[in-house]
Amino acid sequence: MSKTTEQSVTIVTPAYNAARLIDSTIQSVVNQTFDDWEMLVVDDCSTDGTREIVQKWAEKDQRIKLIALSANFGGPAGPRNIGVREASGQYVAFLDSDDIWHPRKLEIQLEVLSKSNASFVCSQMKDFTSEQGISFDRIERYDVEEVSFKQQSLRARIPTSSVIAERDLLKATPFVEGINYKAVEDYHCWLRILEKKPKCIKVRAPLLFYRKIEGQISGSKMAMMKKVFMVHWDYPGRSLSEAVFLTLTHVLGGLYFRFIKKGM
Repeated sequence: MSKTTEQSVTIVTPAYNAARLIDSTIQSVVNQTFDDWEMLVVDDCSTDGTREIVQKWAEKDQRIKLIALSANFGGPAGPRNIGVREASGQYVAFLDSDDIWHPRKLEIQLEVLSKSNASFVCSQMKDFTSEQGISFDRIERYDVEEVSFKQQSLRARIPTSSVIAERDLLKATPFVEGINYKAVEDYHCWLRILEKKPKCIKVRAPLLFYRKIEGQISGSKMAMMKKVFMVHWDYPGRSLSEAVFLTLTHVLGGLYFRFIKKGM
């Protein structure tokens, strides 16, 4: 399936030492039913064979491009911002270098964008630890819901590797690159965007498969709780009691959806 260039998408993938997993990630992009895309893999000074692997893909498919950074950012925010600035598509989609997309991911979300006045869309996701455990549902129909600033404040509802957003919106609201925001820079970014009142539509179907890896900072409960509290305590206009309350709702909601529901 192909769309007009009016709806072209730039996929931004930050990568660091992703040689073991990035083949599957890129393959899930190549497998998309929507084919009017470019993929920018922004390598953050990997010390393994990530760049060589991406370059081989680029030689086979001109839609795939490697951006090799000369200095390490120490987190995905900087590479994502660079990818957004270099994007040529009307929309930007984010995909981390270890995650996998449903083959109809772009097709379905662009359909949602064309039917709504939303500025960006996301989707539900499923966790996985082994690729052998992934099965792509046949999605013949799907429901959608709107994600508000209040809802996102209470609990993270927007998986970053599921997001497609207008490029200009992302340029105007870049990810904070400070190392203290690592692992919550995306949650913070979506809050800032939603506060400006753009509509976010979430597709109620698992279009993203999120790879759970031992040692991920997002898997450290205490570290994440401290970072979420920092986001809310630093957020303009929020009191200490509000920051504490929103941190608790975020953590409890996250535990339920990630460990009982196995997804978001």
